[in-house]
Amino acid sequence: MLDLKYILNNKNYIIKKLSTRNYDISNIEKIVKLIEKRNQLIFKLEKLLAKKNELSQEIGIQKRNKKNPEKLINEVNLLKEEIDKIELKADKSINKVNELVLQIPNIPYDDVPIGHSDLDNVVIKEHPTLGRGLVKNVEPHYDIATKLDIIDFSRAVKLAQTRFVLYKKEGAALIRAFENFMLDTHIKNGYEEIMPPHIVNSKMLYGTGQLPKFKEDLFKLEGNDLWLIPTAEVPVTNYHYDEILDLSKPKKYVAYTKCFRSEAGSGGRDTRGIIRQHEFHKVELVKVVKQEDGMTEWEKMVNDAKNILELLEIPYREVMLSTGDIGFSSAKTIDLELWIPSEEKYRETSSISICNDFQARRAKIRYRNDEGKTTYAFTMNGSGLAIDRVMAAILENYQNSDGSISIPKVLIPYMNGLEKIEIKG
Repeated sequence: MLDLKYILNNKNYIIKKLSTRNYDISNIEKIVKLIEKRNQLIFKLEKLLAKKNELSQEIGIQKRNKKNPEKLINEVNLLKEEIDKIELKADKSINKVNELVLQIPNIPYDDVPIGHSDLDNVVIKEHPTLGRGLVKNVEPHYDIATKLDIIDFSRAVKLAQTRFVLYKKEGAALIRAFENFMLDTHIKNGYEEIMPPHIVNSKMLYGTGQLPKFKEDLFKLEGNDLWLIPTAEVPVTNYHYDEILDLSKPKKYVAYTKCFRSEAGSGGRDTRGIIRQHEFHKVELVKVVKQEDGMTEWEKMVNDAKNILELLEIPYREVMLSTGDIGFSSAKTIDLELWIPSEEKYRETSSISICNDFQARRAKIRYRNDEGKTTYAFTMNGSGLAIDRVMAAILENYQNSDGSISIPKVLIPYMNGLEKIEIKG
């Protein structure tokens, strides 16, 4: 959330920056006009309150002097009615302002590429020689997984609906291996593990920016103010909701969770396989840091996510998202996209975003700076990594001519020494 005073004092700059974010900048003018209207109402209200106090004092004097203050009492009652009406109008104005402010996206950094969509994203660097290189001409992950009997798509549809998946046998073991390998690696790099709830209340989703704008992308529990988490970013960032922290050292957290998204805006994309699902597995990285540590810690987080792909030896590329593609709460995002051979293209498996104080304002996460002043922290988050897409990449990049799948070296200890998944009998 942007600071209201900052919006009023930097209106032209904010309009210029947000015009690159597919945002209706006319809302900024609406906010300014509503604030001006409210200020006029408050000025009028203060004059009426002063008049009411003056008359109330006069009523007291008349009563003490045994005079009839009925006329003054009537005037005070009329003033009270007018005051109530103005207070109601002022409250409506500020409520509308708060509603509009909650829907303003973050201000992008100056070095974020200007664009309207993912077509305007900029490739920073490619890593095409990792592992077996840019493998081609293999069976899609959903076909080979069915032949190996490690994923059951049809029974998952029976149990739930499309875009759900059931892992089994070595497939389930491989998902568990990814979880433990990623968690262990990040913990070695100084992250503290958290196992949060998979269900949160509305305040938490407002805190990280999923509500109110992205309500349709979420799953809500009927009859409760509870929602399934779309990402561990929500409970882990809000772990420090409405707290004042000691940030002499950055707070660094890692969590494995299931994640749930309705994919309301996906428009039928990626209906086959495990690329885009309603329920998926993810290891998430979150940091809460001092403002001056923001960019340094974000760059470290990018490297921590890249490290997983390097260790798994999967070709990938780094992409800087354009202003038209970065997430609502993000000021700057780098995506890591891994190679999917059957599609002969890269697919996102991690978005690492720095949010500055945007989420911290909404979630009231603060710290005392070197001057002892309470100020808002910087938050950042990124997948470390999205496991199902890594699974798809492994099933294709590590696929052998006989239909077997080699296990990446770093995962073999997590698979009880298993080196290959092979078709049985």
